[in-house]
Amino acid sequence: MRLYYSPASPFARKVLVLMHETGQLDDIDLVFATGSPLDSSQMPTAQNPLGKLPALERSDGPALYDSRVICRYLDGRIQAGLYSQNRLWEILTLEATADGMMDAAVLIVYEARCRPENMQSDDWMNGQWEKISRTLDAINTRWISHLAGPLDMGQIALGCALGYLDFRHSDRNWRKGRDELDDWFASFAQRKSMLATVPE
Repeated sequence: MRLYYSPASPFARKVLVLMHETGQLDDIDLVFATGSPLDSSQMPTAQNPLGKLPALERSDGPALYDSRVICRYLDGRIQAGLYSQNRLWEILTLEATADGMMDAAVLIVYEARCRPENMQSDDWMNGQWEKISRTLDAINTRWISHLAGPLDMGQIALGCALGYLDFRHSDRNWRKGRDELDDWFASFAQRKSMLATVPE
C-alpha cells in the first residue's frame, strides 16, 4: 500500500499517528505530495479526483480517501480497537468535531495564501476561527471525561487538530481559558506517535 501525504496536513497526520499506534508503519509506503486548491498538479488526483490528502492506494481495491475512511480501514484491517463499539458514536462525533476544526483552520491558511491580499476577507477568516473557538469551548466543558478514557480515534483526531492550531495559528492562543484541554494536550502530545509526526 502507498499513503500519499504531506507532513503539514493535519488529516494526514491522523493517519500517520494511527499507523504508529497500531504498528502498521512497515506495511505502507509513504509518498510525499503537495499542492493547493489552485494547483493540484503534484497531488494524487489519479487516486483521489478531489486532489486532497491523504489518499491510500491499495493493491486489492480502489484507493481510499478522506482521513476518516482511511482510519476506519486501517483500524479494521488489524482490529486495533480505536473505534470501540462501546463508545462508537462518541468516538465518531469527536473525530468529526476535530476534523471540522481542521477544515476551518486550513481554510484560514488558504485564504491568506491563495488570495491576493486585497481580496482577503478578515471577517471570513475570523468567522472560521469563531467555529474553532466555539468548538474548543465545547470540548473543554463536555468532552474531558471522554479524553481521560482509553485511546481512541477521536482523541487522535483532536490531538492532531490542536497540534495544527499550534503549527499554523499559534498567535491566536487557543489555550487561553481552556486549562483542562491544555493539560490534556500537553500530556497527549508527548506520545511517541505524536512526537514522531510533528509537522515541519
